[in-house]
Amino acid sequence: MFSLLPHSVPRRITDPIVFLLAKAHVTPNALTLLGVLGSAGAAALLARGQFLAGGIVVLAAGALDILDGALARATGQVTRFGAVFDSVMDRVSEAAVLFGLLYYYTDRDAREESVLIFAALAGSMLVSYIRARGEILGIPIKEGLFTRAERVIIIGVGCMIDQVRIALWILAVLANLTALQRLYLVWRKTPKEEPVDTP
Repeated sequence: MFSLLPHSVPRRITDPIVFLLAKAHVTPNALTLLGVLGSAGAAALLARGQFLAGGIVVLAAGALDILDGALARATGQVTRFGAVFDSVMDRVSEAAVLFGLLYYYTDRDAREESVLIFAALAGSMLVSYIRARGEILGIPIKEGLFTRAERVIIIGVGCMIDQVRIALWILAVLANLTALQRLYLVWRKTPKEEPVDTP
């Protein structure tokens, strides 16, 4: 199923950074937490209307999301809790960034942007929720037109070039389309159930 970006970064890019992190005894969970703190810092900048700086920090914090998983695999620290912690903190990071924008726009009575932020957040959460529910059923869903990587890039770049409204429209529409796409994939991959006989 079509996705906008590849879902893995070439190892020639991540390996040198992961090697340095491992030598410094940085743990994957610590890296995840650092990414959340970075997103919180970005939210504070965006809430004050400092879009260029906020967008740069959004992208930097998002890059840590790529590295924490690579670090866990490289150091043999892949755990079930780590996977859950990473997933939850990703949602916290997204919510924080969007809240920063919401704070900025509600102070300016910008109804359109506020509605778009709500739609973008709802779509983003649904994308992850449908994947989680699919995995519970034994149906892995990694495909997606607009997954976290794309969302981070769009909001980060949109802030940097002062085109936040356009970025929010893209997020709101494509995140919800991706949720529908994943729901369709779950339906397609779900084994056909035998009809239940009623007495």
